[in-house]
Amino acid sequence: MSSTDGAGEQLAFIRETVRRSRPRAARGTELAAELPVARVLVDKGVLSLDQYFDYAVPAAMAEDARPGVRVRVRFGARVGASGRREGGALHDGYVVERLASSDYAGPLAPLARVVSPECVLTPALLRLCRAVADRYAGTLADVLQLAVPPRHARAESEPSPAPLPPPPAPEPGSWARYPQGPAFLGSLAAGHAPRAVWTALPGPDWPQEIARAVAAALAGGRGALAVLPDGRAVARVDAALTALLGPGRHTVLAADAGPEERYRHWLAVSRGSVRAVIGTRAAVFAPVRDLGLLAVWSDGDSSHSDPNAPHPHVREVALLRAADEGAGVLLGGLSTTVEAAQLVATGWARPLTADRETVRALAPRIRTVTDHDQARDAAAQAARLPSVAWETARDALTRGPVLIQVPRRGYLPRLACGRCRTPARCRRCAGPLEAGGADTPPQCSWCGTPETDWHCVECGSFRMRAQVVGARRTAEELGKAFPRVPVRTSGRDAVLATVPGTPSLVIATPGAEPLAEGGYAAALLLDGWALLNRPDLRAGEEALRRWLTAAALVRPAGAGGTVVVVAEPTARPVQALVRWDPAGHAATELDERVELHFPPVSRMASVTGSPQAVADLLGLLRLPEGADVLGPVPVPAGRGEELERALIRVAPGRGAALAAALKAAQIARMALRTGEQVRIRVDPPDIG
Repeated sequence: MSSTDGAGEQLAFIRETVRRSRPRAARGTELAAELPVARVLVDKGVLSLDQYFDYAVPAAMAEDARPGVRVRVRFGARVGASGRREGGALHDGYVVERLASSDYAGPLAPLARVVSPECVLTPALLRLCRAVADRYAGTLADVLQLAVPPRHARAESEPSPAPLPPPPAPEPGSWARYPQGPAFLGSLAAGHAPRAVWTALPGPDWPQEIARAVAAALAGGRGALAVLPDGRAVARVDAALTALLGPGRHTVLAADAGPEERYRHWLAVSRGSVRAVIGTRAAVFAPVRDLGLLAVWSDGDSSHSDPNAPHPHVREVALLRAADEGAGVLLGGLSTTVEAAQLVATGWARPLTADRETVRALAPRIRTVTDHDQARDAAAQAARLPSVAWETARDALTRGPVLIQVPRRGYLPRLACGRCRTPARCRRCAGPLEAGGADTPPQCSWCGTPETDWHCVECGSFRMRAQVVGARRTAEELGKAFPRVPVRTSGRDAVLATVPGTPSLVIATPGAEPLAEGGYAAALLLDGWALLNRPDLRAGEEALRRWLTAAALVRPAGAGGTVVVVAEPTARPVQALVRWDPAGHAATELDERVELHFPPVSRMASVTGSPQAVADLLGLLRLPEGADVLGPVPVPAGRGEELERALIRVAPGRGAALAAALKAAQIARMALRTGEQVRIRVDPPDIG
């Protein structure tokens, strides 16, 4: 008998044991006269318990224990000889359905209590969460923790406002710049479900365009949902919707709202008081009634991939939901992902783009220069800028602010030996060393240990050099090169929303670029090699997305707007930026993925853990037909850990079988009491 067969038998034994050890009711419990059985999803994110359990419904709870409400149940209790329950901890759960009888032959434990009569788990939301759990090899309970916010009694006790009638269909506005834009809005307003991949034009108008698409769906008598990558983008669309429709027609579900306020807004959506929602990642699960439009902005942004198990991606959840509820889809952004290009190539969605003349009229001028340009004057050397970039900044500062995008935060985030260029590492954990400031000693970026007496293990040198320069060091250097110009920084520690339209230098990390009043006069995109040389399948796509995001904030070329990108001019993403052709870049990337059989052409999962844990899981895994296993190979890990990763690739159409096989293998490892954890990600966003 193989180890896999033995694991399967143990798994069956565990499931039967769980089934027979369900909590049983005490004798004499009076049950509901009708539908006395409640099928409950117990909130325990354990793979082997990813199933429903039956409980008896006491007569006192018969009216409140409706499908979709929160309940408390005892799990793991037994019935003693006296007929009383013994043991069993209380757990949260949801009533999934009410039944006349159970397929379990023994007595059932009663519900401990109904937490609230509020129905929070609708049938549509349950179907969506089940589909997401199956797609990502996770548990339904884990997905529900992402989809349903925690309860707040005070918010639940307050009435939600009365729903407003549908607004009139909006005018096309700036959608008229796209040949198919008015027709897309008209289809939404007519109650249809169009599907489009939208390549937005540069400039500040995309929030108003999302607002008009939402308004068109509302005018058609259906709901609308727009998911954005961060709070700043949500705030811009929120302002655009309020200006277009007035207050009360939409609500915001974002992470920066307090738990009580967020739950209050969520309840207004669940109760049907509000039919339009905008928000960040978790908002994709918002229970909007009669959903007519699902819009996702910048689906290539890493914020759309949830860091919590089972790590669903907003784009994929939106596609699953649109298919189930018959909603329209709008995947929009300044750039185009390979996944979006595949939707266009297969005919699932239509492209929504402007013609080339309009793009050229609105885009800034793009200039390229390598970081090896030696023709620098003294000021350019002080600012570590090629002369073209320095001169562009000097000229633009006479007309307005200049944006400088730096790929890395901090001061000197990576150090190396000044003689042989060997990366400087911590003697305690081998982590990379970084400098937090000009007068602070280097320290380890993994364990934080200061390194006051470092020397190179290769050549013995005591001298260090910067391997990567961060945003704060760049601001320091530029402040010296332009001594009378204000310098502002925007990054993880403090993100600016806007800056004045007066001359200034704005140093920002990718994703933290503030808006400038009237647009930036110029932008410098530094250290392009740091983005292009990342060991990641998506490095080129991600570099182009970050560059386009910054360049779109610059004035058009006709108004003097110029962007200088410091990177190899022949690189494909650089050429796509020069032409302002993200859709063409994505189509070319897709063609390469077809040849390489990489996602999204294939489905893939990563398995990461200790070498023994990865080997154990692969040994228990029953691969679908035609599956390939790539690796395992070592992966970088901090604090002395030794990790390996294996990639498992299957053909299109076999993704569900792969997810099911991974889930079964994980359950089998639990049955064999293998303690080491393995991290599984289906369709991981980063493939090195």
